[in-house]
Amino acid sequence: MRIIGLTGGIAAGKSTVSGRWAEHGAVVVDADRLARDAVAPGSPGLARVAERFGPGVIAEDGSLDRPALGAIVFSDPAARKDLEEITHPEVWRLAQAAFDAAEAADPDAIVVYDVPLLAEARGSRPLTFDSVVVVDAPAAQRIERLVEHRGMARDEAERRVSAQASDAERLALADHVVDATGTLADTIRSADAVWERISR
Repeated sequence: MRIIGLTGGIAAGKSTVSGRWAEHGAVVVDADRLARDAVAPGSPGLARVAERFGPGVIAEDGSLDRPALGAIVFSDPAARKDLEEITHPEVWRLAQAAFDAAEAADPDAIVVYDVPLLAEARGSRPLTFDSVVVVDAPAAQRIERLVEHRGMARDEAERRVSAQASDAERLALADHVVDATGTLADTIRSADAVWERISR
């Protein structure tokens, strides 16, 4: 089994790349999905989040109120760090379980771990990959995508992008880069070219 770390800033195009690679046979493990599982209703993770951030981040149905929590953590680096200290270890535990299951099903599997915060999390988790792929689009372009395609207010888009690692910090980790600055078709072509290299 090989594990490929796939990362990129918000709105860079990671989902496009991971979806394409799934078509090529990759087993995709999505860190964002695991992060939701880590704070699912009734989970210890959600209880710790409520304890730290208060009842205002819990919706009426007992689930996490993500917009309310996001409004706190994206404007306060210390709060974001507290949230990461709660969620990151649990996400990594769930990821390891997913990797183990993939290997049990197919010892030759290529597992793609789609992890947006790879650059941010390397100091706190034992992240080891056979190679790291960065989906690259500059910050200014990603802000435009958030505004145009997700309907996000520009100041919020700028805050989300600036809260993450810089483009240079992410690229410093890259063994391979998918160029996501062009059209969707261009991104898929770049993703296919990188897949050819990592799947040999």
